[in-house]
Formats: sequence, structure tokens, C-alpha cells
Amino acid sequence: MIGPFNLPHSFNTNYYYTRFINLKKDYLGQVPAFLRNNARYTFNSELFMYLALFLNVTAKVSYPTQKIIQLRDEVIDYLNTSNEDRETQIKEVARLSRQKLGLRNDTNDELMFLVEKSGVFIFEKAIGGEIDAYSLWSKQARPFIILGNLKRSAVRRNFDIAHELGHLLLHYRVEFTSLNRQEHKAVENEANQFAGAFLLPEESISADMQTISHVTNPDAYVDLKKKWKTSLQVLGYRAAKLGILNAKNHRNFYAALHRKGYLKMEPLDETIPIQKPQKVKSIIDLVTKKGLIDIRQMIENDWMVDITFFHQITGIDVSFFKRYMANEQDFELVNVTDLSSGNYKRKI
Repeated sequence: MIGPFNLPHSFNTNYYYTRFINLKKDYLGQVPAFLRNNARYTFNSELFMYLALFLNVTAKVSYPTQKIIQLRDEVIDYLNTSNEDRETQIKEVARLSRQKLGLRNDTNDELMFLVEKSGVFIFEKAIGGEIDAYSLWSKQARPFIILGNLKRSAVRRNFDIAHELGHLLLHYRVEFTSLNRQEHKAVENEANQFAGAFLLPEESISADMQTISHVTNPDAYVDLKKKWKTSLQVLGYRAAKLGILNAKNHRNFYAALHRKGYLKMEPLDETIPIQKPQKVKSIIDLVTKKGLIDIRQMIENDWMVDITFFHQITGIDVSFFKRYMANEQDFELVNVTDLSSGNYKRKI
């Protein structure tokens, strides 16, 4: 039995072993120095290697220029030429990102789909209870976002996607290996600022906030949570950032969240559907139907692994891969004689 992240014994006999070694060199250097010896982070860095290797099945697919690459380049150019303060820069990058990815200014309903469509590879996996999500650019300019698969809420998932998108765009050229703990905390705060501005665009949410009569009561924001698919906590944070809540009111708002138990479970958390990644499944379907790859051949002859291995590295259900493993049994019943009526010349 192959463990979750152990190479099969046959791996060093084929092309994939070389690819694994190259990927290990590519990714391991990007692990933050103070996390490199952390067992949980080592688990995550190995996962990136396998995911990038797995995505080689899409090598025969020609993509149009990805929006996420165009957006990344625009962000880099803006940050390099802008003289504005960092907070203003983050707000502008969030505004530009929402515009370029095609999100409407009154909803986040298609957030997962549009981020995947832009060129980001999103996976959902078991990554433990202490980590919500993480992200990385590969040296092949592939952006990854890995989401935890623990049963959380749709609004928390949306924030995770936006937060990691912030890292991918704002911190593309950050040398994480050189960051100390304080600097690492600073980039995390920047990603949080980006997520708030990205999910709740200033002009639209400011207009919506005008309808709130009791600004320190979290229950007054439930309708906005339903509309924007963001948590009450994020709505309060954004209201404070925009000056709709002053410091005292924001403290009272947060205290009310705690008092009502909303820091653990908010209204609508169990009713708003959680979006699931679909892009990789669609790619596999496409390349299989086009005859570009043979999943059965890849699993049994190239990788020489059990089908559960692909579930472990991608988070995609085993049943999805099993669809491609069954042999079609054709009895070649093309010319059958009907004997029921005694007319032996009749053909079906």
C-alpha cells in the first residue's frame, strides 16, 4: 500500500522520478525559513510537488493567455511605479483584481468559478485543522490554491480564496525564505486587507451599509452576509476600515459576536452552499474524451500506483477516477437473428 506522500518503488524507473526531483528543487526553496522544519509545512510542500507533477497530464492542452498571468503582470507594474502608501496600493490591487476577473459589483456568487477560470488551480484537501488554506506560484507560472476540506462554511471558504489570491498577486516576488516572524505576520495582514477590499468593494458595500440601523448588532448584517457570501466578522471589519464603524462601535460589534457565539458559528453558515473546485475535473474530462491521455494507462503503467493515491494528492473523490478505470465490454452484437417468429431471415 502506498502511503499518502510516499513515492511508489517503481517511480525511479521512469520519467516521473526525474520530474519529481526537479519539482522538489523548484518548490522546497520557497518554504519560509522558520517553517521549513515544521512537519505540517513539510507535508504541504511535498503536496505541491505531487500536484504539479499530476498536472503534467494537461501538458497537451493549449490554453489562451491566462487572466491571472495578465493580472499578475499588471499588479507588478503598478506596484513598481506607484508612489501611494501600501494600504492604498492594496485597495487598488483588490479593485483591479475584481474587475479583471469579471466579478460583478453586487455579489460573490461566482468567486470560485471565476478564480479557477482565470488560470488558478484550486484543490480541496485534508490539510489539518490549524491551516485553512495556502498558495504558491510554480516556476512554470502555475498558481496553486489549496483549500482545507474540513466542514467549515461557504463564507469562510470565500475569504480563504480571496486571502490566497492576495498572496499570489501582492507577494509574487517576495522571498519568503528571508522573512522573519514579524515580516511574515505583516504579509499575512496585507492578504487579509486585500481579501476584505476584494470581497466587499468600497462603493457597493458603503451603499449597502446605509441600510443598517443598529451598526453594533451583528444580526443587522445577516442580509448583507447572504448577499455577499462573507462572514459577519468580515463585514464588521470592512465597516471599520471604511469608517462606517468607529473604533468604539467596532469593539462593541466584536463583543456582540463573541457574546452570541458567532465567532464559532454564524447565522446562515449551515445553509449557504459551499463551492467546490471543478477546473481540474473538467480538464481531465476534456483530455480523456479527446484521447490525449489514458487515465487507466497513466495510473497502472506510468505511475504504477493505487487509485487512492490520486485522491490523496488531489482531494478528488476516488469515484471520479474509477469512471476511467472500467473496461468497456463489447459483445459485438451488430447482426442478431430474431428466432421468435420463425422468420429466420429477419434481422435486428
